[in-house]
Amino acid sequence: MRNIVKEGDQFVMKEEGNRIAEISIVPSGSDQLIVDHTFVSEAHREEGNGEKLVERVVQFAREKNKKIVPLCSFTKSVMEQNEAYQDVLN
Repeated sequence: MRNIVKEGDQFVMKEEGNRIAEISIVPSGSDQLIVDHTFVSEAHREEGNGEKLVERVVQFAREKNKKIVPLCSFTKSVMEQNEAYQDVLN
């Protein structure tokens, strides 16, 4: 079972207690979150885990009424390609 938990300025995906993926956010001003890093361990790539982390950050941004500035190229690509994320893309 994989779960995503917020740890400081990261959302971390864990499996059986082991960190397998992470996405970093940096608050910017009162209304923006900068996503500057996404990582998925080699053994867990091609499973959609990066996309799940982006989805969780989008959910968090909506909860906090913030926009996302995707400096991470992976996050930027995922957000630009997903119509459902345009409301929080900055």
